[in-house]
Amino acid sequence: MTRWPRDLPDVGWERGVPASYLRDVVDYWRNSYDWRSAEAELNEFPQYVTEIDGANIHFIHVRSPEPDALPLLITHGWPGSVAEFIDVIGPLTNPRAHGGESRDAFDLVIPAMPGFGFSGPTSEPGWTIERIASAWAVLMQRLGYRHYVPQGGDFGSGVSLFVALKDPDNVAGLHLNTLVTKPSGNPDDLVGLSSSDQARLDRTARFVEVLSGSMKLQATRPHTVAYPLVDSPVGQLAWIIEKFKDWTDSETRPEDAASLDRILTNVMIYWLTGTGGSSAQLYYEIVDQLPIASDIGTYPPITAPLGVAVYPGAPFMSIRRFVERDFPNVVHWAEYDRGGNFAALEEPDLYVEDLRTFRRTLDAR
Repeated sequence: MTRWPRDLPDVGWERGVPASYLRDVVDYWRNSYDWRSAEAELNEFPQYVTEIDGANIHFIHVRSPEPDALPLLITHGWPGSVAEFIDVIGPLTNPRAHGGESRDAFDLVIPAMPGFGFSGPTSEPGWTIERIASAWAVLMQRLGYRHYVPQGGDFGSGVSLFVALKDPDNVAGLHLNTLVTKPSGNPDDLVGLSSSDQARLDRTARFVEVLSGSMKLQATRPHTVAYPLVDSPVGQLAWIIEKFKDWTDSETRPEDAASLDRILTNVMIYWLTGTGGSSAQLYYEIVDQLPIASDIGTYPPITAPLGVAVYPGAPFMSIRRFVERDFPNVVHWAEYDRGGNFAALEEPDLYVEDLRTFRRTLDAR
């Protein structure tokens, strides 16, 4: 029943998702994609719902068979979900079965943020990054963890930062895929900047100028954008799949970076729960902290040892000089030649090995 817009000729992805491409994806979604198979795959993992601060929080919780496993709290971003991490759960929790050593093991807690997927929709405003971080600290306490590592990319990075800030006595380390850093305004910041770092600044500028349309809409009018997202499956698909083209390490289409089935599972989680609109509320709640803000300010002091992984397809790529200016406790830094905003989904092997390396760094301290 979709009413399809007409493509302009020869514009490709320059103006957004081409209708010719989306028609093919919708055909695959309707006739080939198997939600029941994806559902069974998700249900291989233990999942729970608990109420924290008035919100129902859905989370995956997988304990490692290794007795010395380090608890790892992983937070997704937008438009991500817990399904991003399906391929890394086994290697992280049971490393000896996946080419690692017992010392590499993690217990995993992977919650869905309030308003997202099976944690949504939310019933009240006010769910900021800081409030989510406080809820995560409560969640880890309820699970009995007193020594853990928050990890995240995209919005999950901000949540993880504030978990480390709010629960410093229990956070053993902090690992991020995304860390938006800017020059301070002092011209000395740019002296001697390498060409690769300048390219990263240019990439961030391109996001703010060209690729941040969804961010600006959701940060200012989340209710209005909710109607087409919750009413039209094709509208929800287009809204999300564009990000898998623009924010990943893809060449010509989103499937270059991640399997179409995985992308559609992510879309289905938003569609079935009707959280295309409620997930947008987070942008409104933290508008002053977004990269489109004129001044996102400085980061609060974090005492936990910090690890950073930089993936070239992400819309924001950290610059080490600026990170170390704001975070004096960087103990692990890795830059990769592939991967993007959805690192665990795009490059699960790199993601897993990076976390194992970070853990060994913590163990050696």
